[in-house]
Amino acid sequence: MKGKRQRALSFAIILALSASALAQANPATIDLAELRVRIESSLPRTHRSVPAVIWLDPVPGEPAPPIAPRGRYTLLQKSRTFIPHLQVIPVDSVVQFPNQDPFFHNVFSLFDGKRFDLGLYEAGSSKSVTFSRIGVSYIFCNIHPEMSAVIIAVATPYYAIASRNGAFLLRSILPGDYTLHVWIEGVPQSQLDHLIRPVHLPAHAVDLGVIQAPIPPAAGLKHENMYGNTYAPEKQSPY
Repeated sequence: MKGKRQRALSFAIILALSASALAQANPATIDLAELRVRIESSLPRTHRSVPAVIWLDPVPGEPAPPIAPRGRYTLLQKSRTFIPHLQVIPVDSVVQFPNQDPFFHNVFSLFDGKRFDLGLYEAGSSKSVTFSRIGVSYIFCNIHPEMSAVIIAVATPYYAIASRNGAFLLRSILPGDYTLHVWIEGVPQSQLDHLIRPVHLPAHAVDLGVIQAPIPPAAGLKHENMYGNTYAPEKQSPY
């Protein structure tokens, strides 16, 4: 009898461990969290929508959620515009840079994210970049100063881009403790650092309310060319 009880107890422990492992491997079998938050400008008379992103990084000691690319990533050059202006990608993703304008472009980024220079390439051609570093990459064309885009590489599947009214919604989050990061176009990184905060997410919906940030009244990021010089006047550009 004693041997039977021990075998039964061992079998029960194996079943319990198997159920726990399945729950970790398949988050659909457990209750998940949801996060809502909205951004507003703390500056008076500023009520414009701006590109903004939030993402959640697990705190040390918490299990890291699996990360997988969400399809192919492309930053199109057309009509002297990068399309889309903003995208968020998992770190180590490859982004294609096709040129669909009837003239040359020279895409580059020299900021704290991924640094690269694709050089001159003609209409109908394409080049690619692997974003192997976590961070924000501000991307420009060395020929056309009006062209700008932002690619944010993250090491988490929990991210969202703001809606037109500044609202974010993140669903299907494993409950736990996270660090909330916020990026808002036009707000200096030193001020964005003050918006970083710890967040505990139980297995239900959480609304953090409103995050106020010093959103400037004017859009656009002033920049020099990749040599640190002012762009030449348009009439001097061959493209």
